[in-house]
Amino acid sequence: MPKTSRPMPCEPGEAMRTYLEPSWEAGRDLVRRNLSGEVVMLNLLRLRPVADYAATPELAPDQPISGAEAFDRYVAHTRPHLEASGGALLFLAEGGPHLIGPETERWDRVMLVRQKSVQDFIAFASNPDYLAGIGHRTAAVEDSRLLPLVSRSVEA
Repeated sequence: MPKTSRPMPCEPGEAMRTYLEPSWEAGRDLVRRNLSGEVVMLNLLRLRPVADYAATPELAPDQPISGAEAFDRYVAHTRPHLEASGGALLFLAEGGPHLIGPETERWDRVMLVRQKSVQDFIAFASNPDYLAGIGHRTAAVEDSRLLPLVSRSVEA
């Protein structure tokens, strides 16, 4: 998997990295965890005010749209491929300011996606039909985090 994080100005003299795709090392480490059973992906997404279709002009609409609208197009494109792979969109919500967290950080959308296994997630993420629409996500998202979660029992 390509490493595509890039520095982004934050404060004078500081640089803040953005993360748009998993790095090769992060993918390797996910596989090495040998997780068994279902995995839920926590997605935190910061959206662009205006979608940037420079990387995939063939997907660009006739008129500029917001990052939120481009992300909605990504979800509409992705959902059938996700469900065909055995996955499910569990939760999609609007974000906002933190109750606890850095004042300078915001996440516009939060999404939980379940896959039957890490192997099913990798197969889904490599599906050419799914990848044909990923340009909507690239156009929409300014920064993101993706955290694989594994359920555990809660002691009473």
